[in-house]
Amino acid sequence: MNFKKKLLASIIGTAMAGVALAPLAASAETLRVGYAADVETLDVHEQLSGGVLRFSHMSFDPLVRWTKDFQFEPRLATAWEQVDDTHMRLTLREGVTFHSGNEFTAKDVVWTLERLKESPDYRAIFEPIESVEAIDDYTVEITTTEPYPLLLNLATYVFPMDSEFYTGETENGGDKAEIVKAGNSFASRNVSGTGPFIVTDRRQGVRVDFERFEDYWDTESPGNVSRIILTPIAENASRVAALLSGGVDFIDAVPPNDLDRIREADGVDLIEIAGTRIIGFQLNEARVEAFQDPRVRQAVDLAINQEGIVDRLMRGFATPAGQFSPAGYSGHNPDLVPRYDLERAQELMAEAGYEDGFSVDMIAPNNRYVNDAQIAQAVANMLSRINIDVNLRTMPLAQYWPEYDTRQSDIAMLGWHSDTEDTANFFQYLSFCIDEESGVGQYNYGDYCNEEIDALVTAADSETDLEKRGEMLREAEAMLYEDVGFITLHWQNLGYAARENVNIDPVVNAIDFPYLGDLVIER
Repeated sequence: MNFKKKLLASIIGTAMAGVALAPLAASAETLRVGYAADVETLDVHEQLSGGVLRFSHMSFDPLVRWTKDFQFEPRLATAWEQVDDTHMRLTLREGVTFHSGNEFTAKDVVWTLERLKESPDYRAIFEPIESVEAIDDYTVEITTTEPYPLLLNLATYVFPMDSEFYTGETENGGDKAEIVKAGNSFASRNVSGTGPFIVTDRRQGVRVDFERFEDYWDTESPGNVSRIILTPIAENASRVAALLSGGVDFIDAVPPNDLDRIREADGVDLIEIAGTRIIGFQLNEARVEAFQDPRVRQAVDLAINQEGIVDRLMRGFATPAGQFSPAGYSGHNPDLVPRYDLERAQELMAEAGYEDGFSVDMIAPNNRYVNDAQIAQAVANMLSRINIDVNLRTMPLAQYWPEYDTRQSDIAMLGWHSDTEDTANFFQYLSFCIDEESGVGQYNYGDYCNEEIDALVTAADSETDLEKRGEMLREAEAMLYEDVGFITLHWQNLGYAARENVNIDPVVNAIDFPYLGDLVIER
């Protein structure tokens, strides 16, 4: 079967065999990856998550992407010009084809941006965009509603989709372009991107197979991987064991307890990167009346020993946090630090009338963040000291997201990496008053709302004086700190490990999206 026929067969929907992790003879062309989390869906607009964004960089290409030092690198957009305060014109790469064989043009960028603005998960990010127009086949012009300093940041999350492939009706009369959260849609099962790898087989939660796209446009890429077998391995010890035994070639989310073990192992390399993903908890004010009282929220924050969690559970492989923004972000406020004070937490509970406490349900994933289940258990134990009795349930990510989306528990764990590498994104998704029409507050599990903070961040997002914008965002962080609109724990560091002949250092980065298309396996 030739390549394109194989592609057409694969995108109809396939089942696949179970995963074997016995040692195999690795070649310079096959990469066996053991990731902590699965690719939840093949629709790159359905779920705003690390797993989907990693997949996006494998089977799709962004307009631009981040370099290791957070500069913009041209991808499907080769040049850009800020025409005036509200118009940016992008020149697109010519000679690019989708996996289906369709040609990539400006109409695909227009179609993709319009779909992004309809996505429940993405529309808040793209709210500043008023319209997008195809000037010609290889030029698009983006118009923003007002001056917006982060348009290129947004472009890193625009992975043009094959508009012809995703337009029309399915055999059952459904809309191929429909976005279905945690559902069974055409786009969640079928792929036609411009990226370096096509999906040849997928069984959710078990395995995804990729093959190199023979007509991939980036002929200058050093990557020599022709096949990828991606296996989700949620359990930390199993993931590390798979690498050390030769069952896989590359793993992510190296647990802190195994850092020394991997450093000392023969034949493997460890890469450590300071991370920018905030890990924390959200208190559901819609379900628990007590959480509507800022004194109770402050008590919860004060009862949690962030530095103890980093020291004992994370083995120093994280940075304790008192705010969303890590150092280096525009809104990072050095005055906002963790403030563990159990005695003051108990006093606040008494002042609020909850000295005897109450009971809550808490949910957390057990395969998404480093030591997520253990961290959740530690936090539950800490809250018991202020008489909050926690019923904790942990679950795999594939089960966690649907439950998280329905907000049916009292406390939920969440990790968030800023999609725009900017402070405002944290607020817009995690703490803005929920607005289903605009999409802001999409991941505001707690239904927290502070209109004064929202207004300040919104004003900052149209401020082109970057120094002034930073001052506004630092003020917003201070306001959220006092109001405790989000329980911050730490910024999670990143740990990758690979067989010594798998050169992962050039392709991993602080944004946690490895560029596997550029990966070189040394013979």
